Amino acid sequence: MSSGAAWLVLVVAGLCEVGWAVGLKYTDGFSRLWPSAATLVAMVVSVVLLGWSLKVLPLGTAYAVWTGIGAVGTAILGIILFGESREAARLVSIGLIVAGIVGLKLLTPDSH
Repeated sequence: MSSGAAWLVLVVAGLCEVGWAVGLKYTDGFSRLWPSAATLVAMVVSVVLLGWSLKVLPLGTAYAVWTGIGAVGTAILGIILFGESREAARLVSIGLIVAGIVGLKLLTPDSH
């Protein structure tokens, strides 16, 4: 797998992490079948794709980017779907996470 493909796989893994994190809200403590099933599938896909990306990308970078995408995406969807706080300091903090993700991408060599 090329470095570019590994980054793409990692981004999709991060988006799946957002899916399962938001999905947890809809499972009602895993008492609802279909939301629970979808959440579990997203969990597995997310971790498998993270594992594939680790064939090429450094562990620390890939894990930080994966969790960063999950944190930012989940926070944004929390604002959109659940009316969570849009306080300026919170939005700036989300922006700092994005800056960290971009910084890790820019500072990671093409191969490890």
